[in-house]
Amino acid sequence: MTAVPLQPPRRLVSFTLDGEETRVPEGSTILDACRSAGKDIPTLCQGDTLTPKNACRVCVVEVEGSRTLAPACSRRAEPDMTVVTDSERARHSRKVVLELLASSTDLSTTPRAEEWIKEYEAQPQRFGADAARVDEQPKIDNELYVRDYDKCILCYKCVDACGEQWQNTFAIAVSGRGFDARISTEHDAALPDSACVFCGNCIEVCPTGALSFSTEFGMRAAGTWDEPAQTRTTTVCAYCGVGCNVTLHVQDNEIVKVTSPHDNPVTHGNLCIKGRFGFQHVQNRD
Repeated sequence: MTAVPLQPPRRLVSFTLDGEETRVPEGSTILDACRSAGKDIPTLCQGDTLTPKNACRVCVVEVEGSRTLAPACSRRAEPDMTVVTDSERARHSRKVVLELLASSTDLSTTPRAEEWIKEYEAQPQRFGADAARVDEQPKIDNELYVRDYDKCILCYKCVDACGEQWQNTFAIAVSGRGFDARISTEHDAALPDSACVFCGNCIEVCPTGALSFSTEFGMRAAGTWDEPAQTRTTTVCAYCGVGCNVTLHVQDNEIVKVTSPHDNPVTHGNLCIKGRFGFQHVQNRD
């Protein structure tokens, strides 16, 4: 019995990647091609559930004939193009971007940031103590999650997740310009007084830990957060009949946070307030 394809096959695009001929499905980005080839290209603002904003510029590569470096996360692979991912120009650009980010924000909870800083020999300290920083206290105005904008790199992923790409709540946006740019609610209102519906989808896409569960924030402050020791169990949310998948992160027999698989056809990583934050009844010992 012959299987019937659910969608027409995609054409393959052939181009040169670091001196080797590479073929990827039409519509793939350079970053997709690099990952398929096993090349480790750093990226912070790219996410598998959102349209790239090209904000962090850590993934830039050199494309022959292009005047400027191209962001690998959004530049589509084209027939017969020639791409160099590890040129001196690309490495220098990544180094400077990492230095600028690390000198102005707290990257301590950003996955792989320390590794990339060492790999590219970045020296954030060369900008000195006067480097512009946010220097804000964490915003704790609700019981569900914390906003620590000292860790924000303005990648816009939370704005997109809250806005037209997923939730369509539009509770947050970029306020200010230049060094005064911030992610903010309307009129800088507290979250409970804003349009926020507390779905937590902004937390799901935040790459730096600027947005985190109150449980995680408290445990990190107390020094008890131990991610390697946590188990992850994916199950079906029981609050309604939609069938959202939830992944329970458990440490010391307690649920510490909830995420959702990005490849799930129902949720694509998104949840509602009940699915993401309504887990207290599971561990209520009373």
